[in-house]
Amino acid sequence: MTAKIIDGRKMAAELRDELAERVSRLSGKPHLAVVLAGNDEASLIYDRNKQKAAEKVGMVCDIYHLPEDVLQTELNRLIDGLNQDKNVNGIIVQLPLPVHLDAAAALRRILPEKDVDGFGLYNTGLLWTQGKAFFAPATPKGILHLLKSVSPDLSGKHAVIIGRSNIVGKPLAALLLGCDCTVTIAHSKSENLAALAASADILVAACGCAGLVRKEWVKPGAVVIDVGINRVEGKLSGDVDFDGVCENASYITPVPGGVGPMTVAMLLENTFEAYLQQSKETL
Repeated sequence: MTAKIIDGRKMAAELRDELAERVSRLSGKPHLAVVLAGNDEASLIYDRNKQKAAEKVGMVCDIYHLPEDVLQTELNRLIDGLNQDKNVNGIIVQLPLPVHLDAAAALRRILPEKDVDGFGLYNTGLLWTQGKAFFAPATPKGILHLLKSVSPDLSGKHAVIIGRSNIVGKPLAALLLGCDCTVTIAHSKSENLAALAASADILVAACGCAGLVRKEWVKPGAVVIDVGINRVEGKLSGDVDFDGVCENASYITPVPGGVGPMTVAMLLENTFEAYLQQSKETL
């Protein structure tokens, strides 16, 4: 078997084109505010990419770049001001923050209806207790979109997620449970990890360990989603041994070009939905 590639770049481009058409029919422009503290190079690049993508679909994206030594009170004041600004529809705080700042407190401060990253406690609680929040986190939402593109009915599938982060593993588990999957969350302390992975109809690798998932870890016919971003010998690679796993999987996402492009597309979609919720505008 040779796995078919799930092309995240193509799918994200199609979503952005559709979003641009819908934005063009609005009376106003959805407005995203990105709060960035410090000089983490990856965050700077990622946020500039968000801004460019937003502008291409007709949205407004402002980046509020705070210094490395910013005080928590200053960060809080900025978030409070953005909460009160009726022109701002979505707010994200770019992680990681400098170590002296309380990231959890900053995320809690964002109003749930503007929490387009979906990381706040209120949206997290809604996702787990009701299966639906104001906004689902962008990466898990993008993964679900990719999965449904190749398997529209996920009911009854056994999904194994390697990784338990608040950004990917946990919210993805909640979304998959909402699709009636049987979900196993595995991690670095899990025993018999290879056997757990090999039991999966859907295998998601989101642990940040280059090449961890090998061919023998994958059940023939499984769908494999690689969330990992690792730099090995100057090249980007995922958490999956791509060439080997392709021999067993039915579908697989590449790195780069799989999950990553979908994350920004889903963030823009969340911002669009925030605009509609707040403006009460209908299309």
